[in-house]
Amino acid sequence: MLPPDNKPIPELAKEEGICEATLYNWRRQARSQGRLLPDGDTTPQGWSAKDKFAAVVETAAMNEAELAEYCRRRGLYPEQVKAWRAACEQATDWEREAGEKRNQTLRAERKRVKALERELTRKDKALAETAALLALRKKARAIWGENRGRMISAPDRRRACELIDEAIRAGAWQERACAELGITARTYRRWTEKGGVKSDARPQAQRPVPGNKLSEAERAQVLQVCHRPEYASRPPSQIVPRLADEGQYIASESTFYRVLRAAGEQHHRGRSQAPRQSHPPASHCATGPCQVWSWDITYLPGPAKGLFFYLYLIIDLYSRKIVGWEVHDQELAEHAAQLVRRAVWAEGCITSPLVLHSDNGSPMKASTLRVTLDKLGVTPSYSRPRVSNDNPFSEALFRTCKYRPAFPAKGFASLQAAREWVHHFVNWYNTEHRHSGIRFVTPNERHSGLDKISLAKRETVYALARAKHPERWSGRARNWAPAGPVWLNPQDATTKPETAEA
Repeated sequence: MLPPDNKPIPELAKEEGICEATLYNWRRQARSQGRLLPDGDTTPQGWSAKDKFAAVVETAAMNEAELAEYCRRRGLYPEQVKAWRAACEQATDWEREAGEKRNQTLRAERKRVKALERELTRKDKALAETAALLALRKKARAIWGENRGRMISAPDRRRACELIDEAIRAGAWQERACAELGITARTYRRWTEKGGVKSDARPQAQRPVPGNKLSEAERAQVLQVCHRPEYASRPPSQIVPRLADEGQYIASESTFYRVLRAAGEQHHRGRSQAPRQSHPPASHCATGPCQVWSWDITYLPGPAKGLFFYLYLIIDLYSRKIVGWEVHDQELAEHAAQLVRRAVWAEGCITSPLVLHSDNGSPMKASTLRVTLDKLGVTPSYSRPRVSNDNPFSEALFRTCKYRPAFPAKGFASLQAAREWVHHFVNWYNTEHRHSGIRFVTPNERHSGLDKISLAKRETVYALARAKHPERWSGRARNWAPAGPVWLNPQDATTKPETAEA
């Protein structure tokens, strides 16, 4: 019945052959003597207040070492016991704080109700306009395409004007009705400025012939040259220089290609493969710090269910160091651009080639962030479509963050509280956390190159231990060599990827 096993009494009675009533009686007597015996079907997070208070009383006189031993025996973390102790010390203030929170929640709800009433009134006023625009959108969906400057026939123009007039009579604004059809209000007024609907005059326009246009005789001469036996198997890039060697100039290479394509004679020939569009590599290799970064956004629980804060976080793939972070109450590309700008300047990599990898979220691909990356000389990289694990380093870091013992399971009370907690986590992660993916050194040591010194010391310790007791070593000693290059989503099967554990 004692932690960390916490076996339920029915299961224990079946194993030991003891009556359940006897076991319940024994547990009641032990609890009356101050022994810690929580219910067998609960984890430490689900202990009753009485069990938590008993644990606090038992550990009140213990030092740090005794507390650590006590916690390991009972399946607890020292942080949990300290949190319970702090809760006991503040028990007298709970009722007052709970009343204040209820009052604040009530005031916030009243304010929200008033705001919703105002919003409902505004939406009621716009209902007629919305209905008219929806009807217009359904009727005009198949009239024309989406391209700007498209040619619109006279019947389509008349139909569009009829739909716009109908929507205006139903309560829609002229400008919004025109926007539903993909035209401006100025275009609509220009069509109907003289009472009728004018036709497009572009087909009847008289356009001058370009001065550099080839005549039909010159086009025929180009084709005639390409049909000669000595040029029949040669491309224009070989024909034009040979004609120049003979003292002739008929047209440029691009003109030769254009004339052949217009005549249907420009196709890929031979056994060589046709040219294909090249795509940038989806994998990147980091051989040092500030070469490849990965970033993402995750939710942090707020003070109430359904309320969240957003943690923006950038990690260096080579060292696993957190090089930039921010916590906001909104998910915006402007926040991401500001974070990247500050991280680049803080790490001093403004002149070095840097790749920033992320998934395909809207803040990651927004034009605001793309412009910022272009100004900083940073190359963007994105996860492959429909591939959920192309950003493993950031996801592993978020798991490390949210599974810390001190992470508030009931959420952060405010934005400032979330920022303070993340600040302490980043400091612990960069300076104290021994990362399994980089030979259990801290990210700061790996980032600054000090990991070689720490790993060399470990190798010396292991060598001395093996020399002292060689019979205890059946094989090679543990590998404490510095971790090598880190690959992001390697495509080559011969390339061994680094683990993305945190």
